[in-house]
Amino acid sequence: MDFTSLSNSISLIKPEVVITITLILLVIFDLIFVKQKSVIPIIALIGLFIAGIFVISDLQQSGFAFSLSGTGSKSGMITADSFGSYFKILIILASILIVFFSYSSNEIQKVTDRLGEYYALIFGMILGMLIMVSSSDLILMYLSMELLSLSSYVLAGFTKLRERNSEASLKYLIYGAVSSGTMLFGISMIYGMTGTTNLNEINLALRHIQINWLTLSFSLILIVAGIGYKISAAPFHFWTPDVYEGAPISITAFLSVASKAAGFALLIRFLKTAFVSDVDMNGTWHLIQVFDWKLLLAILSVLTMTLGNFAALWQDNLKRMLAYSSIAHAGYLLLGVVVMSNIGVEAVLIYFMFYLLMNLGSFYIVMLIANKIGSEDINDYDGLGYASPFLGVSFAIFLVSLTGLPPTAGFVGKFYLFVALLDAKMAALAVIAVLNSVVSLYYYIRVLKHMFLTKPEPAKETIVTPLPNMLFILALLIPILLFGIYFTPVVNFAESCITILGL
Repeated sequence: MDFTSLSNSISLIKPEVVITITLILLVIFDLIFVKQKSVIPIIALIGLFIAGIFVISDLQQSGFAFSLSGTGSKSGMITADSFGSYFKILIILASILIVFFSYSSNEIQKVTDRLGEYYALIFGMILGMLIMVSSSDLILMYLSMELLSLSSYVLAGFTKLRERNSEASLKYLIYGAVSSGTMLFGISMIYGMTGTTNLNEINLALRHIQINWLTLSFSLILIVAGIGYKISAAPFHFWTPDVYEGAPISITAFLSVASKAAGFALLIRFLKTAFVSDVDMNGTWHLIQVFDWKLLLAILSVLTMTLGNFAALWQDNLKRMLAYSSIAHAGYLLLGVVVMSNIGVEAVLIYFMFYLLMNLGSFYIVMLIANKIGSEDINDYDGLGYASPFLGVSFAIFLVSLTGLPPTAGFVGKFYLFVALLDAKMAALAVIAVLNSVVSLYYYIRVLKHMFLTKPEPAKETIVTPLPNMLFILALLIPILLFGIYFTPVVNFAESCITILGL
């Protein structure tokens, strides 16, 4: 690769470069200025804002970075396109919110002496996620997923305040190691059959080379298992409840949104680039006839949403309940992928934007309440709506939005998913998703019953919410209500960002 080609490639990954520099600065500052930990979150925010500016300024930029010599211009290890930029915006927005989130967390404030390590690991996760959403090579996909995973393994047990922190980290590591090995084995089989790990070249190979269908199917199932682990899809979800419950709430919230977004971006790019032969005028994908992707993803989707919702019915721990809820939402999001069309991808993008707001909002309120009462048990929420009306009403709105009821943004997200399913003549899947939403209403309403209809003995003391915390909640709450009524800007933005290069 010559200097000009290298320079052009680096110009396509400016956000990743900024995040890398910020990570190095965080480590250096933490080593030199041992007593000035309060500046570390400020450095993190500055780095995230600069990276965000680069992503927005290059939103419509497209091209391939780090192309291999002799492979032509339509391939590279990294693909820069508007689809990847949309997910980078989601990841950076979630990261900025998590910095403020961490500032309010008692768990993180108790380990202030290790604040530099905490933010360095978070930036390791961010860097892994940004590379994941743009990777168009199986090896780079795997390496970026490992970078994300290794940082998150440590963060899951970072505080070490309780036994469950270490348990969460160990379980996450064990499940992660198995899924990584499984995915790598699948990648090695693909390479053996096609002679390449580049998604664009795999696409060409599948069209022109006679490949054993059974071996290919087995390798793809192994790769899907690895990706399914990252997005918490059943039956690869076993780590999620224990890790979400045991990890610090700020990390739980980050994993539930940003990590899931990166996993879905990787899955969609993998499918579109490697297995789609053509996209017609209506935006429908025509797949290379080597594997029944629709059947596999439909089964995973139904299994994931059903298991997530029914398991959440029995949970008394709010973090654990939201963990199973997160699994169910992964099932809903998979519906958009099952459609195999631009409309389906657009629905996924819209849903993720709203899911980010309502899920982070829910976890933030659970964290604030845990800070005050030292518990995440639903029975300790009795009368909370009267002890703290602001927190109670805000939590109610977030939960209603997660259910998908109007006039919240959650309803709009599910509406576009159902429209995509009906457009693809998959009414049966839409009906299953609606029935699952009805099931989810029960365990969300159960929380509201404890907060507003159950009187505690003795009566709860009034919980005062500091102004900065109220402003943070409103920053998440107002868009949920606003976009529930006027959602055109988000829809138009998502529509302009569904371009995935590679065909």
